Amino acid sequence: MSLAEQGLVPEDLAAYYTGRPASTIRRWAAEGRIQRYGAGRGKVRYNVFELPRKTVDPWTGEVTLGDPPPLPAGARAA
Repeated sequence: MSLAEQGLVPEDLAAYYTGRPASTIRRWAAEGRIQRYGAGRGKVRYNVFELPRKTVDPWTGEVTLGDPPPLPAGARAA
């Protein structure tokens, strides 16, 4: 089974999917909001099913961001 079939995507695609910068994806992983798979530059993947999807209005092009993943119990935001 490939990484795409498992829902694992690289950082740039995770950022595009959510409509947020890559730094936000990394912060969410550091805070424990989402799981990070792999290690090393260019080898980290994120599960797309854990990420909030952005929506784009087809008529106006307006982008609406989903709510950020919740913090785990007892964790503090960066």
